[in-house]
Amino acid sequence: MKIKYKHEIKKNESITEKEIVQILLKNRGIKNEKDFFNPPSPITINLSDFGFKKEIKKTLALLEKIKKENRMIVVYTDYDADGITGGAILWETLNNLGFKTMPYVPHRKLEGYGFSLKGIDAVKKQFNPALIISVDHGITAREKVTYAKKLGISIIITDHHLKPDKLPTDAYAIFHIPVLSGSGVSYFFSKMIYDHFHSEPVHPKGVLSDNFEIDYLALSSIGTIADLVPLIGPSRSLVYYGLQGFSKTKRVGIRHILREAGIENKKISPYDIGFIIAPRINAVGRLEHAIDALRLLCTKREDKAYDLASRVAKKNRQRQDLVLKAVEEARLRVEATVDKQKKLPKLIILEDENWHEGIIGLIASRITEEYYRPTIVLTENDGFLKGSARSIPSFHITDFLRGLKADLIDVGGHKGAAGFTLEKNKLKDFIKKAQKKADSLLAEKDLKKTIEADLKIPLTKINLRLALELEKLQPFGIGNPNPVFYSEAEIVGAKLFGKTNNHLKILVKDANISADPLELISFNNAKLFTELSRGLKTEIVYSLEIDRWGGNEKLRSKLIYMDDSKS
Repeated sequence: MKIKYKHEIKKNESITEKEIVQILLKNRGIKNEKDFFNPPSPITINLSDFGFKKEIKKTLALLEKIKKENRMIVVYTDYDADGITGGAILWETLNNLGFKTMPYVPHRKLEGYGFSLKGIDAVKKQFNPALIISVDHGITAREKVTYAKKLGISIIITDHHLKPDKLPTDAYAIFHIPVLSGSGVSYFFSKMIYDHFHSEPVHPKGVLSDNFEIDYLALSSIGTIADLVPLIGPSRSLVYYGLQGFSKTKRVGIRHILREAGIENKKISPYDIGFIIAPRINAVGRLEHAIDALRLLCTKREDKAYDLASRVAKKNRQRQDLVLKAVEEARLRVEATVDKQKKLPKLIILEDENWHEGIIGLIASRITEEYYRPTIVLTENDGFLKGSARSIPSFHITDFLRGLKADLIDVGGHKGAAGFTLEKNKLKDFIKKAQKKADSLLAEKDLKKTIEADLKIPLTKINLRLALELEKLQPFGIGNPNPVFYSEAEIVGAKLFGKTNNHLKILVKDANISADPLELISFNNAKLFTELSRGLKTEIVYSLEIDRWGGNEKLRSKLIYMDDSKS
């Protein structure tokens, strides 16, 4: 394991905690400190700030016409947490403003991601809409948009995914904002509609404005964090204020999700969204029809919210069990390949017709994380192979797959993740071409796992005051990660804790310096305990946190990596 750091602070260097924060800001390219520490409220940010003046004028004119004629609008949303939250925002806004509207969520297995001919036909048959508005998809659906236009349906696209070479030119309007999530685009698009139509006496204005100041911010923060969008600029604003919205919302669906997860009275963090809330929303669309997740977010009935939240939790547990089993099977496949070829391939490709399509992205993610290789996982669906890919930072997986698009039916995604469809009889040829291309593009140095720390710093510079200053950088996430430190240390103590003694607590200090030790916590890492001894010199990578148990503030840190060669 290689440790890299962006800046080093020397032992004899005099530096304040605020100056350390300034170094972090500079390394992250943050120039507007005022907006970073005090993000502008999303209420003050408008869709027109991103451009689109012509598209906004056209869209509002079309909506006025459709409303006057009482024609149907379908909100056609993606089935993941980003799409579901964004779809809930847009559908509810239109509905509350008196539009005739229905949501439509495609079935992952039967229709696939985004627009499909089957999905558009279903929408036409069920609702006969004048307009379809996409949420979190559509930018790559050139042929499907043309098909809808031939059926007499206008389509407005709201999306954030990577643009294709050819845009859907038959779309009535396109709102593509890559710096936002799908739910973020939906928030500002919906607010634009609200700002234009809310003067009509359809619904109490206060209720609608509260949605945009509280509920919709909470929903868009879920989508933004779940879709790993960098928390900078307007996305930081959405999450900064959205996290505050969880304690204020009266929305029964959100409250029952939090209650079922055991975090109802907790201050919600990006971690809670990324690892507790969003996976529950995602689980429904992974294993069955995601419309229930949208119903959960929009229902006003307490009993229905309770029932749906319970179902969502059950599906999430089922999803976890499926992933554990499939990842173990995938791991055995990878190890068998290594035994056969005597080395790990630069690009890992795994296929199994029994793996559920809804979890292949999770399998790919786990294998990528474990082996530090871009990974493609495929399974069979309706006579085709559906593929999901995850990658390492140095390898743009969507660009890579688009370089093989002659062999693919469709492909879409972004730098770190992609999805595609492949004809079954082309699998062997695809694997051969993909691995050959990856071999030529990936150098061995790209495949050596590297931990990047923000600072190399003496432990004597670490204190509670620094941790308090670092909290001002929150919320942490993609683009603004929790600061990571790298230090040389001497172990002065260690012990196991937890109900089954599966967690490890280590006390460390600067070698040859008398000082209070820093407490390191390492969860589920009890195996390291027997390798530790008092006085052992080592190198550690860690992040800081504040333990506020019992009303007291205590500094501690989370161990990210300890140099095994030193132990």
